Amino acid sequence: MESTATPPPAGNSSLSSSDLSLCPSAATLLFLPFMYTLLFLTALPGNVLSLWVFLRRISSVSPIHVYLSHLSISNLLLALTTPFLAAYFARGTAWALSGTPCQLVLHAISPVMHSNIYISIMILTLVALGRFAALIQHTHASRQSSCTTLLPHAFFARLTRKSFASRVCVAVWVVALGSIVPVTLYYSLKEAVSSRTAAAAGGVEVCYNPAVEIGGSLSQTMGVPVICLFFLLYLMVLLSYMTVLRHIRRSRQNTSLTTSQDLLGRVLRNILVIQTVLSVCLLPYHIFKPIFISLAINQPQLTYSPSPDVCSSCHPLSTMVELKNVLLLLAALRGSTDPLMYFLLDKTFRHQTLKLFRCNQSKPGSSSVSGSANQKAGQLVDGNMATANMDSTQV
Repeated sequence: MESTATPPPAGNSSLSSSDLSLCPSAATLLFLPFMYTLLFLTALPGNVLSLWVFLRRISSVSPIHVYLSHLSISNLLLALTTPFLAAYFARGTAWALSGTPCQLVLHAISPVMHSNIYISIMILTLVALGRFAALIQHTHASRQSSCTTLLPHAFFARLTRKSFASRVCVAVWVVALGSIVPVTLYYSLKEAVSSRTAAAAGGVEVCYNPAVEIGGSLSQTMGVPVICLFFLLYLMVLLSYMTVLRHIRRSRQNTSLTTSQDLLGRVLRNILVIQTVLSVCLLPYHIFKPIFISLAINQPQLTYSPSPDVCSSCHPLSTMVELKNVLLLLAALRGSTDPLMYFLLDKTFRHQTLKLFRCNQSKPGSSSVSGSANQKAGQLVDGNMATANMDSTQV
């Protein structure tokens, strides 16, 4: 559905842009509810299965398994919110702002969704850096690799330890919830209710309104450091990818390097998978969000002539709000694709998942050769640190 704002005739009276209503199109009323329903149907069973494999099927847990299990928990919480998001976009224009469904979305669903996004970003960065650290730890060269300058030595040395992985994941949850939840609660309790001024002026107090979707000055301002954090973590993953590429070229030119090309290729593939997830699912939203904040802050005061149908006028940022919500959906879709990412990243997860579905077929002669240093290093990179010594008997 499309509509245009009523042009201001002469002698008009001032009307704030927050007093206008959003005009949702089919993208909001049909596409977003359908996609969030699909996300629920795929992310819920996928992450339940992943969490079951991590907690019940893998006996020797590595740091990578700790990171990915926490990511599965976060995605599972996200999956539980998607039915409410589907209902919000389908019925938000009919819900009263003070009604229970709207208040549930504002006070509970929105904090969970935004927390999931940034928990996922931090954990994916830790996974990529953990792969990178494991590679450097088991690289033997004639001289020290310049790759070790990417991270502080103390942090770099701890990345491959299970105890550190558990502690840093707890810290990630505390940081994400401690920074995101207070802002979203302030937004829902203070900034979103500013739309009631429209009701006092004769408008309709609905849940899907400019104050809810655009937010106020505080939530917009707090969004800036969060966006900066994303780009910092994104660049760290990109830098680790470029460093591994350089290390591969160096290993091919220097015969004194004993690291196998197969090991280097696996590390490069793993970091590339994470980089792709960040680029496809999360980067578009974080590129657009500063633009959206700038438009919201610089939106000029609009003037319209008073009329009984003034609330039928569309807010000038209606299209931008819909684009923001579509890109936010793209970020949330990562919760559905992450189980596939686990399958690509971790050999133990892949083996146990196939075994769970009875698709794992033993082949004669498939046992690994005992005592191969490069293969053991590769197992460490693939998240199998605790089972590296058992591979010589695995069929």
